[in-house]
Amino acid sequence: MSFLKNLSLAAVFTVSGTSYAWDGYDSEASSNIEIESGNLVRPGETIDYYDHGTGDYKSADVESINSYGSTVDVEVYDHDSGEYRTFEMEY
Repeated sequence: MSFLKNLSLAAVFTVSGTSYAWDGYDSEASSNIEIESGNLVRPGETIDYYDHGTGDYKSADVESINSYGSTVDVEVYDHDSGEYRTFEMEY
């Protein structure tokens, strides 16, 4: 069931006629982030996001997507820092 839920979330963010940024939070870095509109957020894809903590746009590879109740965790590999980060995205 979780796979279908993740698939439907990916479809909503990629097929939608109107694109918006997807807001989230990186609790490890204590930073709000925004995944920019036009990004295909699914494992294996590269996304661009804005890190409010540093004030910079960054790129990352999506490693996994998991939904838990009203949040979606997006695990990424950050190209700039060389570290894995987990974004808790608003659902």
